[in-house]
Amino acid sequence: MPQPPNTSVAESPLIALRGVSKQYPSAAGAFTALVDVDLEIGRGEFVAVVGDSGSGKSTLLSLVAGIDRPSSGDVVVDGTPVHALSESAMSAWRGGAVGIVFQFFQLLPSLSVAENVMLPMDFCDRWPVRERRARALALLDSVGVADQADKLPSRLSGGQQQRVAIARALANDPPLLLADEPTGNLDSRTSDAVLALFGRIVADGRTLVLVTHAQTAMAHAHRAITIADGRVVHDTAGAPRA
Repeated sequence: MPQPPNTSVAESPLIALRGVSKQYPSAAGAFTALVDVDLEIGRGEFVAVVGDSGSGKSTLLSLVAGIDRPSSGDVVVDGTPVHALSESAMSAWRGGAVGIVFQFFQLLPSLSVAENVMLPMDFCDRWPVRERRARALALLDSVGVADQADKLPSRLSGGQQQRVAIARALANDPPLLLADEPTGNLDSRTSDAVLALFGRIVADGRTLVLVTHAQTAMAHAHRAITIADGRVVHDTAGAPRA
């Protein structure tokens, strides 16, 4: 397992969860997805979050992304108390602070590959309009699919579409990348290539939190966190938890 970069002891973590719990209502009563989670993730770390289906992995990622809110506890990302933001502030924050990669790519089928990558720039308005296509092409080049820029997503393989999704997640230059089962629909060779790409992205200075069932991800990550029944039960950065 690769080692994370050396950071100052005094440096604050990029992600800090304090006493985070999450319950969802259901016909059978409240379902508890996370229970009193305390967790810190440093800047420049590549963290794999593993666990069985229903363990709480994706809920954890959704809370860090500001897609969902905790029932109790604090979620702080790069100094921002995400749990306390209004809906409008949350959307604006997410657009610039977090890039998200999904299992099913979620590329818009009617837009070209380059237009899909430009879309977050249009929403966030961080880059001048005249610079957006050039930036999209540079990002596509960095993930190895610049030659596909003017094709529709349906013309690409699954691995190529996932590379486009990664480029789109990087569109607004976020410090944090979150990936939810990004290799779940890919064959083993393509999965390895995507994981190696993630490693290079982290080496460039970003933080990556990857939810995965793939044991091969451990060879690329700095750290593995195991969740069971909504609790962190093991963290390779420290001792197993009771």
